[in-house]
Amino acid sequence: MRAVEYSVTGEPEVLTLVDRPMPEPAAGEVRVRIHRSGVNPTDWKSRRGSEAGTPVHPAQVPNQDGSGVVDAVGRGVDAGLRGRRVWLWEAAYQRPSGGTAQEYAVVPVRHVVPLPDTASYDLGAALGVPFLTAHRCLTVTEDGPVHLGPGKLAGRTVLVAGGAGAVGNAAIQLARWSDATVITTVSNPEKGNLAALAGADHVIDYKQQDVVSEVRAIAPGGVDTIVEVSPAANAAIDAAVIATHGSVAVYATDGGGTMELPVRASMVPNARWQFVLLYTAPDSWRPRGLGDVAAAVAAGAIRVGPEAGIPLHHYTLEQAAEAHTAVESGVVGKVLIDVT
Repeated sequence: MRAVEYSVTGEPEVLTLVDRPMPEPAAGEVRVRIHRSGVNPTDWKSRRGSEAGTPVHPAQVPNQDGSGVVDAVGRGVDAGLRGRRVWLWEAAYQRPSGGTAQEYAVVPVRHVVPLPDTASYDLGAALGVPFLTAHRCLTVTEDGPVHLGPGKLAGRTVLVAGGAGAVGNAAIQLARWSDATVITTVSNPEKGNLAALAGADHVIDYKQQDVVSEVRAIAPGGVDTIVEVSPAANAAIDAAVIATHGSVAVYATDGGGTMELPVRASMVPNARWQFVLLYTAPDSWRPRGLGDVAAAVAAGAIRVGPEAGIPLHHYTLEQAAEAHTAVESGVVGKVLIDVT
């Protein structure tokens, strides 16, 4: 079978298309014929590593997210899963052969979630990292809900920084499904249009408008939850608009990795600064996140594509390096590799 792998860290060119033996599922595992492989920033960051040229042994198949059809099951796994459409999450994490940039991937059965016939493979491959990250960000607020769904965020206001990004788009869609009032910030009118298509109630162009005054005009008491993509740039803004007992959920690092925290402005409202990384998130949260995202898909509440504010960019398996380059360069939208 065809697979993409890298045996050394570095630029996208380290990704190599090879022929691998067909993998067989062990006890508790399933084999999925991959239709779509989703590419996220975490995938190129893992490929690049901390130092270019570092050997990777065994060679790593990249990409955490994907969708496809279960075609074989291991011992102890319900045989009824064969032929089921599924989406995959954290397929490559601590599994060199598990990534979705290959024709067949073997993963533990808990790493696949049923994909309804009404949902496309494109949507399935776009769910894992963005939507689970967004779910975690939206459920860490003091006295806030631990589940998402209709009515769960009613009466609450959510501010999403970077509403045209993949996680920003996911946060807007999940927050609107849960009946929050959603404010988002963007850097230009084109991105503002995408955020509006995702479902944002209010769109603020931070290059043309004063974010603090605009947010306070919409939510005089402040916002309950902030989904933050750029903490170094936005920490002072976040502290100025956070509501009492509100939270700032930080899921990205700005590239620099440091930020100045406004202590007094955060202390007075008893605000929470919560850092979010899927791989080390609490085990108690994960079933809730998976269940809620699956429920949103089943309800038809989340979408992908330009009409949902998230343009799709398709590549072939042979173009895996170009797909990684597109994500690394900050392309607006979702990058997918068409494996099957």
